[in-house]
Amino acid sequence: MSIVHHTLILAQDGLTFPQMLGIGIGIIFGVLFLVFFAMFASVASLWFRAFMSGALIGPLQMVVMKLKRVNPHDIVDCRIMAVQAGLSQITTNAMESHYLAGGNVPIVVRSLIAAHRAKIDLDWNTAAAIDLAGRNVLEAVQTSVNTKVIDCPDPGRTGRSTLDGVAKDGIQLKARARVTVRTNLGQLIGGATEETIIARVGEGIVSAIGSCETHKEVLANPMLIARTVLNKGLDSQTAYAIVSIDIADIDVGDNVGARLQADQAEADVRIARAKAEERRAAAVAQEQEMRALTQENQAEVVLAESAIPEAMAAAYRTGKLRSAAKT
Repeated sequence: MSIVHHTLILAQDGLTFPQMLGIGIGIIFGVLFLVFFAMFASVASLWFRAFMSGALIGPLQMVVMKLKRVNPHDIVDCRIMAVQAGLSQITTNAMESHYLAGGNVPIVVRSLIAAHRAKIDLDWNTAAAIDLAGRNVLEAVQTSVNTKVIDCPDPGRTGRSTLDGVAKDGIQLKARARVTVRTNLGQLIGGATEETIIARVGEGIVSAIGSCETHKEVLANPMLIARTVLNKGLDSQTAYAIVSIDIADIDVGDNVGARLQADQAEADVRIARAKAEERRAAAVAQEQEMRALTQENQAEVVLAESAIPEAMAAAYRTGKLRSAAKT
C-alpha cells in the first residue's frame, strides 16, 4: 500500500507513468537489496574466510543456502577442506544436494580426502551413495588403507569361542582363526557384512578339518586349513576382501569317533537284547501252545477209552461178541 501511496503522490506532482514505473521498480530493488544485504551480513565472515582460502563461494550462493535451510558453516568448511586437499572438482551444489538428502557432508569429504591421499579410486557419487546407504564411508576408506582383523568365531556375536571339527579318524579339533580383511569399496553397497565373513570362514574351517584323514595332519600343518579355506573365494559378494586367514589356536577335543562307536555298540546290544527277548517270548508262547495241544489230545484219548466199555456192552447185547468167539 505504501508503494501505491507514493505512486499517487508522485502522480499528483505531475510525473509521467514511465517515470513513476521506474521509481517504483527502483524502490522494489532497493527493498530487495536491503533484504539481501541483511541476510548476507550474517554469513559475510564465512564468505570472507572462503575467499581467503581460495574456495570462493558467491555471495548470492551463500544467501541461497540460508533460504534452502542448508547450514553454510558445514558447506564452507567442507569446501575449504576439499580445495586445500586438491579436490576442487567437488562443487558446492553437490555438497548442498547431499546435505538436503540427509547425508553427512563432512564425513564424505574427509573420506574423499583420505582416498585421494592413499591413491584409492573413489569419486563423489560413490562416496555419497555409500553414506546415504547408512555405511560409514570414512571407516571404509580407513579399512582399505589399514587392514582390519576379525576373530572367527567372535564370542561376542556367536557365544562360542572355538570352531569344532572332526577329522576322518574321529578326533575332534577345536580351532580359532583370525581373518585379515580390507574394505572392497566396489561391493560396499549391497555387499555382505562381517557376519557373513565369519560364517563362511567358520564353515570352511570345519569342512577342511573334516576332509583331513587324521587329526595329526592338521596339527602338523595348520596352514593347510587356512590355504584350503582361502582358495574357496569366501569374500565373494561381500563388502570385504580377505587378505589372509591365520589359525590362531588349535586344540584336540574329544574322541568323537570312539564315543560314537561306543554308543553304536550299546545300541546294538540293546537291539540284540530286544530281539532275544522277542525270541524268548515267542518260545514261551509256543511252549504254552504245545502244552494246550497235549492236554487236548489227552482229553481225546480219555474220551476214546471211555467209549470201549460201551462198545463191549453193546456187543454182548447183540450177540456179536459170542458169535465171534464161536467162530
